[in-house]
Amino acid sequence: MEFISKYMRIIKGVLWLLIIIFAYKVYGSIKGPIDFNEVKNERYLKVIDRLKDIRNAQIAYKSVNGFYCDNFDSLINFVDTAQYTLIQKRDSSFLEYNRTFRIDMLKEVIVIDTLGFASVKDSLFRNSNRYKNMAQVPIQGVNETFKIKSDIIDKNGYGIPVFEVRVSKDIVLFDQNKDLLKQEKGLMSVDGVNGPDIVLGSLTEVSSNGNWPTTYDAIARN
Repeated sequence: MEFISKYMRIIKGVLWLLIIIFAYKVYGSIKGPIDFNEVKNERYLKVIDRLKDIRNAQIAYKSVNGFYCDNFDSLINFVDTAQYTLIQKRDSSFLEYNRTFRIDMLKEVIVIDTLGFASVKDSLFRNSNRYKNMAQVPIQGVNETFKIKSDIIDKNGYGIPVFEVRVSKDIVLFDQNKDLLKQEKGLMSVDGVNGPDIVLGSLTEVSSNGNWPTTYDAIARN
């Protein structure tokens, strides 16, 4: 009887140990994705904020030069030194002699006045120097830069400037669970960042939008 009692205590101890192990695994299977999503959303917001700075700088670059920049050194230097031309458009009219009808006829025109100049840096970033780090992926522990490209594509016979900036989710979530990261890279959802990269713009379509949903913009505003 003593042997049986001792044997039962051992079995109970083993069962309790198994219960604890299984409970821990169940807890981990639930908490793991929650922690992953918290880290993911926090890092995505940082990356998206920087991509928005890049987009603003690229739009300013194109407004001055007529095309987008294909490297960060030139883009940062542009922000540092370039100026907008401030203009004002106004309607005007005058009488012009028409040789066909042999009378003075009213001709309407748009007059463009140059009002002055404004610094691109002050207009976009005010007193901040964060634009100097535009190339860097803003994640602690990551020493990587965004990939940037620009091109001129044909649309209905017209050459249209385009640009693209991207970073791999492997870089942004480098230290996270590999199985969850693999799922995230294959994501196809209306409320997620689809595909293996976070992307701004396109080299095949005329777009300066990102591949993230508007929910990230709403979170950033709040």
